[in-house]
Amino acid sequence: MKKEYRIIISGGGTGGHIFPALSIADAIRAKQPEAKILFVGANNRMEMQRVPDAGYDIVGLPIAGFNRKNLLKNFKVLWLILKSQRMAKKIIKDFAPQAAVGVGGYASGPTLKMAAKMNIPTLIQEQNSYAGVTNKILSKRAKLICVAYDGMERFFPHEKIKKTGNPVRKNLLDMRANRKEAMKAMQLDENKKCVLIVGGSLGARSINEGVLANIELIRANKDVQFVWQTGKLYFEEMKKRTAEVGKPENLIITDFVSNMASALSAANLVVSRAGAGSISEFALLGKAVILVPSPNVSEDHQTKNAMALVEKDAAIYVADAKVKEELIQKAIETVNDDAKISQLESNIEKMGKPNAAEEIANEVLMLADAYLEKETRRKKENLK
Repeated sequence: MKKEYRIIISGGGTGGHIFPALSIADAIRAKQPEAKILFVGANNRMEMQRVPDAGYDIVGLPIAGFNRKNLLKNFKVLWLILKSQRMAKKIIKDFAPQAAVGVGGYASGPTLKMAAKMNIPTLIQEQNSYAGVTNKILSKRAKLICVAYDGMERFFPHEKIKKTGNPVRKNLLDMRANRKEAMKAMQLDENKKCVLIVGGSLGARSINEGVLANIELIRANKDVQFVWQTGKLYFEEMKKRTAEVGKPENLIITDFVSNMASALSAANLVVSRAGAGSISEFALLGKAVILVPSPNVSEDHQTKNAMALVEKDAAIYVADAKVKEELIQKAIETVNDDAKISQLESNIEKMGKPNAAEEIANEVLMLADAYLEKETRRKKENLK
């Protein structure tokens, strides 16, 4: 009799959680086209749009994160957690999954907690080099924890850990462009070095201010061209303030890079935040990168992500507080140092895991198989 796989994938909140979740779902579907996959997200978060757009069903929970600035507001959060757990229990009972996957984000806590309570095998996909509180709690009852960095036994039982890497957008490698073609698409001079500066789709205030503070340094280094993604929140302000001091010819300002494949292919060096998903993409593409970790994330995990690469000479680190003084100067020095760029590219590429989604999908299906076998044995014993 043909198996009917039923898998729940829970989490979201940011692209860093959603892209890996969708990659895992796609890999499961590639192996088992008839598999039923249900996402569980948080109401009013981006997964409620992105997941249906990718062709999957999703249900939302009224979950929210703890307010660290106003502890009194957490009474409501506690109530929402309890309500979400009750809803998650009903979702699991109705859908009857054989495995549940948590990728991080608010919704993964209630969903995986209730799945484990109901004896559904659970798998955690921890993207960062420093595990979050929720995943540390969930790990106690998880069957398997898939990680991207070494040394994760600091947070999880070592016998449950499998190093798979982080799943990335499945078409990333397919999207890679020839550098000459990429330079043409980006309207760049192929005879000049290129630095790509990105702060995420919404932008990063400190990185933007760091560029503005060094306009004259950029202007003086005519042999290097800069592509500066300000983010949609800051674009008009940055464009106006740059015009006031005179925009250098070797600086391209944009709110959003729509063709990231061409931009990454054209760039000799990338300046970026240190989100786990972005780092995994840079590793897969072998891109030299300067990481500027965001200070506005839980447990400062972006700094820990960055240092995991710096320790292997696979990236350069600039502290957010030092961006104005150091970033552009360091970018110019690095992009003009061919030996350094080559070293960074080689070392980060060694950390790439191109088959992460497929490896995790295999583990999920094995957990589902074990659950189905156990249920079959239980039913046979009940008939005796």
